[in-house]
Amino acid sequence: MAISRYLASWKNLAGCAGGLIGLGLHFAGLAGSYWIVVVIGLYGVGALAAPPERITLVTDPEEEAGALRSELDALVERVRAFRVPDEVAPRIAEIAEVLRGMLDRPRALRADPDALHAVTRLVGTDLPLSVQTYLNLPWWYAAARGSGTELVRQLDLLHADAVRTAERFHAADAQRQADHTRYLEDRG
Repeated sequence: MAISRYLASWKNLAGCAGGLIGLGLHFAGLAGSYWIVVVIGLYGVGALAAPPERITLVTDPEEEAGALRSELDALVERVRAFRVPDEVAPRIAEIAEVLRGMLDRPRALRADPDALHAVTRLVGTDLPLSVQTYLNLPWWYAAARGSGTELVRQLDLLHADAVRTAERFHAADAQRQADHTRYLEDRG
């Protein structure tokens, strides 16, 4: 894959053009007995002089949301498979439901950078860190220190963060719905 991408790159094309110039110099009798060095050198100069390939940092919104949703679903399943306090799995499921509501609208989420950042942070960092930190503790240590209570507290804070983000994200739709209701009432 990387080789075929390089072969079609501007760097390779510019290098080939330089190499052809080197071959032209050889056939014209100007490269001498070191013509192969001239051809390779001109290829290298062309390849180095060519602009680098453009890096596309923007991904498809559906693909990005799908990756986040997969990560979120994997976390929810992982929590079900491990020993956690009884109130942890339902709290994580509630957080996941709030986040899925935004992930189900990937284009709108991409259009709201604050919401996208918050969802990405919650799914990619905050939730996994809270859960994994708890799971890293031996059960007897977690029980003696009340770490389950600490995890539940963290999940409550994360739930509040997810709800605040979702409320900001869905506010425009709620306003459009209210405006449409007023329009229908005024029309009637």
